[in-house]
Amino acid sequence: MQAPKFEKLFAQLALLNQPQRQQVLAALHPAAGLDRVVALIGDIRSRARRCPRCACERCHRHGQANDLQRFRCRACGRTFNDLTGTPLARLRHKGKWLDYLDTMLDSRTVRAAAKRVGVHPNTAFRWRHRFLDRVKDDRPERLAGIVEADEMFLLESQKGSRKLDRQPRKRGGRAALRGISHHLDCILVARDRSGQTIDAVTGRGALKAAQLVKHLLPTLDRQALLVTDANAAYSAFALAHGIAHQAVNLSAGERVRNGIEGAIHVQNVNAYHQRFKGWLARFHGVASRRLPNYLGWRWALDGGRVTSVEQLLRIAFGVINR
Repeated sequence: MQAPKFEKLFAQLALLNQPQRQQVLAALHPAAGLDRVVALIGDIRSRARRCPRCACERCHRHGQANDLQRFRCRACGRTFNDLTGTPLARLRHKGKWLDYLDTMLDSRTVRAAAKRVGVHPNTAFRWRHRFLDRVKDDRPERLAGIVEADEMFLLESQKGSRKLDRQPRKRGGRAALRGISHHLDCILVARDRSGQTIDAVTGRGALKAAQLVKHLLPTLDRQALLVTDANAAYSAFALAHGIAHQAVNLSAGERVRNGIEGAIHVQNVNAYHQRFKGWLARFHGVASRRLPNYLGWRWALDGGRVTSVEQLLRIAFGVINR
């Protein structure tokens, strides 16, 4: 629009009544959301912008497409934008992304998020797991001090699979076998007293020492004190790798005991289990293959660690600011 026409139109805004003002705001909201998210994407990617093909940092502007600036690599000649090579590439309706991320901060279900943002539920579900693709990797690099570790079990789910490796269960149902079996997904959670937390889906059935080597050892400080229940896998793991270990015999009624390093218990990690299960219940069953995404989502929200859509979008790009 030419400047004189815009100034004339702008001068008439004061003459609008309340319904008309609301109508104008509703019409401008998607465009304002688009401008905001495009500016935020540019800010996030500007510091580490490089060619996704050859990783060269030398590039120049090369037109625009789909509301995003495109760039051309000086080394290989390939063109790209700030979403190329990220989980968010080719997603549409960018003007609604921040509104959708706000529903994720509120832990809304797929249908509730779709209704609030104004997209199809299938789109809302697809967006959820695109945004969580790198959120699940946002984990502390090291656990130190007193580190509590314990596992929890959830009924395995093949929701969305075209082929099942077992007989279908009706309305969720229950495991075919009693106790810990291959019908349950094992989730390991380790948490130090400062609140730093790692978690991993180790597989089906009981926890094994080899799984602790894979999922716990890389982030466990060698000077840390590992506090667990009486599961033999933890004792074998700690003994094999020279890690100080204290076990709490929960089956004998022991809950807390005093030690030189401090209180010996696993109540922090068990409380995290309860918060996660209570939060997950609102989704009425999630597929086992999606569990890492939900674990990352919950860790982002736990204790108010991520409180803004800008933070969540940065993590979705893999820009981790601990």
